[in-house]
Amino acid sequence: MLAFLLQINAFVKSGAVYPFAVFMLWVWLLWLLRVTLAGQYRPVQAAYNVSTSVVIPVVDEPEDLFREVLSRIREQRPTEIIVVINGPRNETLEKICSDVGVRWVWTETPGKRNAVAVGVGMSSGDVVVLVDSDTVWTNDTLRELVKPFRDPRVGGVTTRQRILDPGRTVLTRWADWLENVRNEYSMPAMSVLGTVGCLPGRTIAFRRSILVDCMDRFLTERFLGVFLEVSDDRTLTNYTLQAGYRTVYQSTSLVFTDAPTKLAKLTKQQYRWARGSQYNTLRMLPWMLRNAPVLAVLYLSDILVPFVLVGCFVSWGIALATGLKSQLYGALMLPDESWQRVAIILGLTVVMTLASLALRFGRHFAHSPGDVFALPVFMLINTFILMPIRVLGFFRMAHNAGWGTRAGGFAGERRRNPMLVLPYIAGVIMLCGSVLLGA
Repeated sequence: MLAFLLQINAFVKSGAVYPFAVFMLWVWLLWLLRVTLAGQYRPVQAAYNVSTSVVIPVVDEPEDLFREVLSRIREQRPTEIIVVINGPRNETLEKICSDVGVRWVWTETPGKRNAVAVGVGMSSGDVVVLVDSDTVWTNDTLRELVKPFRDPRVGGVTTRQRILDPGRTVLTRWADWLENVRNEYSMPAMSVLGTVGCLPGRTIAFRRSILVDCMDRFLTERFLGVFLEVSDDRTLTNYTLQAGYRTVYQSTSLVFTDAPTKLAKLTKQQYRWARGSQYNTLRMLPWMLRNAPVLAVLYLSDILVPFVLVGCFVSWGIALATGLKSQLYGALMLPDESWQRVAIILGLTVVMTLASLALRFGRHFAHSPGDVFALPVFMLINTFILMPIRVLGFFRMAHNAGWGTRAGGFAGERRRNPMLVLPYIAGVIMLCGSVLLGA
């Protein structure tokens, strides 16, 4: 933010155009677009009665949590509940299903996609609700979730999602912050256009006919020579949009989910999401450019921003070490001592970045004002964990791998893929371009 303001100041005074300033202006315009669209969002209010099949793929979960998940769902009386236990046999989960009184089936084939296919094949409801096995429903989750299906153009609906007991650790608070930022900005903005690009899979509802029609593709479709088990929710959202339906967000349907409390597991989760998200953006890009250009711009920006910021950090580090671009900081009237100049520049950078985040995500702080004091920690996690993971996920998105966070889950295929080099080439080009952008 500091560099952006200094470059704008230099442009006003001398007319010099800095590519990074142009990029940052683009980022702020996209934020303004999200805010404007989100301001127009309204959840559907009219009730709608429809038969529902709840499908819950599961490998393993803590006994108490899984029992609560099933009990909360059963209380809301869907037409049927189908639990698909996949991978190793799990007699504990089978007993819980029997105790709660829900239908279950076991498939020895590991992997969430196969489990979804099994559950959809067994389902009979007009709407299929896919639920992660660690997601806890609140009162009226189901009743609110199905309301948008009154509109026959709607093919998929997702919920408002928050983290269970976010005050446990810094990581769970950060995860809750990310979820609520998405709830307040991206999700309602895209919903107004009827093109929520990814209906998050903690609890996600589709017309059953859509799932039946796309299930073969869902289980076999490759991109860049590889089949990825990850990002099943984004893939199903893609198919729904391609079938000509609207995908929307229903803010009045609330669920809670768990979040990693250990850095290693959080890193694996974010890496898995980074690979799947960017992989699906590129796979869906031709359709988005033709049919949903705003969605294409938003998702391409999600890919580019981490590369640009990482590249610019490298460029600015070189500039601070060598004294390059010192004229840009002349407006700050810095002291003569080099270490003092560096300290002031770094301090101002941190302060301006925090101010930028506080402005951009003010809606979250209205809900959770205490998180303002955790903002410096959130910034560090975003800068030194999330951004590098996004970049790494892009480089490795054509690598075949398994789920990453579940023992006994899908392990990936063991085969060579010559096209895995393509993301590396594109990533190196973007990184080099970003370093030049910040020069």
